[in-house]
Amino acid sequence: MAEQGSGGNVIAAICNIFFPGLGQLVQGRILAAIFFFLAWVISGALIYVVVGFILLPIVYIWAIIDAARFRSYR
Repeated sequence: MAEQGSGGNVIAAICNIFFPGLGQLVQGRILAAIFFFLAWVISGALIYVVVGFILLPIVYIWAIIDAARFRSYR
């Protein structure tokens, strides 16, 4: 991936709309992808105790913004 706002970051952000963590996986950030996936699963499980209704949208938006703002330092 190139710079923040590059085409690759836009594609990664779009991937996160469908499945949180997928955009980070597309960018090659395995640990971040695992983190967002687990956060999504846990938030989904917490819907049964009402907390998930707040956490689930936060995880989605956070994953999308994280992928869109990623900047490679190589």
